Amino acid sequence: MNQKMLDLMMGFAAGVMIAASFWSLLAPAIDLSIELSGNAWLTTATGFLLGGFFVIGSDIVLSKASSMQTKGNTLKRSILLTSAVTLHNIPEGMAIGIAFGCAALGIEGATVHAALMLALGVGLQNFPEGVCVAMPLRRDGASRMKSFFVGQLSGAVEPIAGTLGVLFALTIRNALPLALSFSAGAMIAVVCSELIPESFKNNKTIAAIGVIFGFAVMMILDVALG
Repeated sequence: MNQKMLDLMMGFAAGVMIAASFWSLLAPAIDLSIELSGNAWLTTATGFLLGGFFVIGSDIVLSKASSMQTKGNTLKRSILLTSAVTLHNIPEGMAIGIAFGCAALGIEGATVHAALMLALGVGLQNFPEGVCVAMPLRRDGASRMKSFFVGQLSGAVEPIAGTLGVLFALTIRNALPLALSFSAGAMIAVVCSELIPESFKNNKTIAAIGVIFGFAVMMILDVALG
């Protein structure tokens, strides 16, 4: 894929995910916290910090594990990369599922089109992630078909995690503010640690345009049409 187009696409996904983290996750978490306990800041702040540190901690552990491998052992590094992408897809899938579950419950601030845009943003940024998994495997001698399917499987955890997120949202209402804010923190951490650095590395202006446009699209859909 053309690098400029890839950076624009990743920037757009980052903008959508930043906006969705607030309007689809944090805002409903705050409203629901007020309704359930009258506490608008402690639960959401705790969940947000836990979600962010969960992703950051996972990245640190996997990075240390990767650095312990010898430079010639590329297959092990490919396995670690696949594991890293797969693990950080789990909170993304749960965030989407929780967003749809909250929309189904009719929680104020949670809408179906907001959840759809969140899914779109996550889906867009999964394209380069799949390539990042498949290409090293191909380089290490795996067949094209095997590289392709391993790349696909790294994202297969998202619909599973999404289903769990929906079930969680529909059955454990009192824990929803914490779950929503946890998902928001995880999403912001993914954007800051993965999408922003990667997309801004080669084409800062184009990536910035993508972020602004993605944020604006999500904001318009959620605020104007909500």
